[in-house]
Amino acid sequence: MSAARRTLADGYSVPEVIAGAWQLSEGHSSRGVDREAQFATWDLLADHGCDTLDCADIYTGVEALIGEYRAARPGRRVQVHTKFVPDRDALAQVDRAYVTRIIDRSLSRLRADTLDLVQFHWWRYDIPGMVEVAGMLTDLQRAGKIRHLALTNTNTERTRELLDAGVPLVATQVQYSVLDRRPAAQLAPLSVSRGMHLLCYGSVAGGFLGEAWRGAEEPTGELENRSLIKYRLVIDDCGGWRAFQRLLEALGDIASRHGVGIANVAQRWVLDQPAVGAVIVGFRGEASARRTVQTLSLALSPEDHAQLAEVLRAMPMPDGDVYDAERDPQSVHAGIIRYNLNTAS
Repeated sequence: MSAARRTLADGYSVPEVIAGAWQLSEGHSSRGVDREAQFATWDLLADHGCDTLDCADIYTGVEALIGEYRAARPGRRVQVHTKFVPDRDALAQVDRAYVTRIIDRSLSRLRADTLDLVQFHWWRYDIPGMVEVAGMLTDLQRAGKIRHLALTNTNTERTRELLDAGVPLVATQVQYSVLDRRPAAQLAPLSVSRGMHLLCYGSVAGGFLGEAWRGAEEPTGELENRSLIKYRLVIDDCGGWRAFQRLLEALGDIASRHGVGIANVAQRWVLDQPAVGAVIVGFRGEASARRTVQTLSLALSPEDHAQLAEVLRAMPMPDGDVYDAERDPQSVHAGIIRYNLNTAS
C-alpha cells in the first residue's frame, strides 16, 4: 500500500504519514540513535510513499543526520520539512543576518540547495517582530532558499495576523489527537477558509495511544523520555487515567473490528478531521514503521466515528487555543520545553 498524498500548494504534496524526528534529537531520551537502523526505517517508509521527513533547526543533531541520509541515498528523492525557531532569549535581537545565518546553516546541514518547507515559531507574542521576521523568511523564499513557508505551534489569532500580512503560509504544524482536540475549535476552520493544512504531531500521544497501555495501571515514577512526560500531562488535562482507559477501550474495539492497532485508529481519526494534511509520527525502528503503514489503508466507518464521538463528548481538553497552555510559563506544560537551543546547536 502506497500513501495517499495531499496537496499543500501547486506542485507540492505530502504523504498522509510524515516521519518525525524529534525523538532522535540529543537529550530526548537515554537511548542512542542507531544510524543504519534509522536509515533502513526511512527507506521502508519511502518504499510505501512516505517520502517526507520532519525535523527542526533546534533538534540537536537531526538536520545533520538527515543530511547524511540524503548523501547515502543519492537516487532517492526525500522531502524534508525543517523549522526556524529563534531562541526565546534572543527574540528582540533577531534581524535579517540572524535569519539568514540559521537558514543557511539548515541548508548546509541538510545538504540541500533549497529547503522544501520551513515552519516558523515565535516564542513570545509580547515581544514584537514576528510579522517582520516572517517577512524576512518570505524574502529568502523569493531568493530560492525556501520553497514553502509554514508555522509551528502558533495559535489562531497570530496565524490570522500573518496571513493578513501576506505571508504565503501553506501549512501549520500543531499537536492534534483524540486527546488534544484544540485545533478543531478555531484553527481548523481558519485553515479551511484560507487554504492551509494542518500537519499534526502527537497523534499517538508519544505511544500512550497503543495496546501496551490498555488496561495498564497508572504509571508512577520517572517516564522513559520527554514525549511520555509531555503526553502524560495531556492525559491529566483530559480527565485523568480512568477517562483515558475508557478512550483506549473504544479505540481497541474499533481496532479489533479492522484488524489493526489502536495507534492506527488514532492516526486515521486525525487524518479524517477537516484541514488535516498529514500526521507526523516518530519512528525508531522498522517494526514501528511496518505497524504504521497499516494506517494508509485503514478507513473508519461512520459507526466508528460515532463510537469515538460519544466517548470524546465526556472528555475535557487542555485549556485555550493551540499551544496556549504550553506557552504559559506558569503552566505545567511549559516545564519540559527547552527554549534556547539554536545557540547551542
